[in-house]
Amino acid sequence: MERAIERRREPEPQETISERIFRFWDENTKKMKDGKIVIKGDDISWEQNPMSLIKPYTHPVNWDELGVPGWIIFRHFIRKHSGSHRHQGGLGIFVLDGTGYTLIDGVRHDWEKNDLIIIPVVPGGCEHQHFNLEPGKPAEWLAFIFNPFIDALGNERVQVANSPDFKGTAVRLGTTLPHAG
Repeated sequence: MERAIERRREPEPQETISERIFRFWDENTKKMKDGKIVIKGDDISWEQNPMSLIKPYTHPVNWDELGVPGWIIFRHFIRKHSGSHRHQGGLGIFVLDGTGYTLIDGVRHDWEKNDLIIIPVVPGGCEHQHFNLEPGKPAEWLAFIFNPFIDALGNERVQVANSPDFKGTAVRLGTTLPHAG
C-alpha cells in the first residue's frame, strides 16, 4: 500500500497587537522625523470657500508629508465678514493684521493685530462669525486647530451662513493674494 505524504508549510507567525502598535509608533516617528518642517507660503494656493478666503497650510490631505501631522492651520483673509458656522470650539486664532470682532453665540469680542482669539469649547457647539471693521483693508489671521483634540470632542461643523465673497462653489485660486478690494 502506497502512502501519500503531504508537506504543509509552516504557518507564518502572527504579529501580536503589541508588536503592531509598536511598529505603527516606530513608523510614525520615522515619518515625522523625515517629514516637512517648513511649508512655503508661495507653494500654497488661496481658496475661496463658504467661510472666507483661506490659504490652507496643513490639513489631513498633506499630513503624511509633515513633521507634525494632526494640525489644521490656515490663513484667513476677511474683506467684510466671514461666513458663520457652529462647532464645539477648541481652537486658537492669531490676528496678523486688521481690526475687527468675532460674534460667539451673539456676544461681540473685539480684536486687533497681534491679538489671540480663543474659540471656547462649548457642548453642542458655539456659533461664530468674524467681522472686519476697516473697509478697504482686509483683516488677516491664522487659525490653529489640533485635530485629535477636535475629534475627541465629537466635533460637528455646521455652516450657518456663507461669506459674501462665496459664489456657491469652493474655488482654488493662485498662490498670490487675490485683489484686496
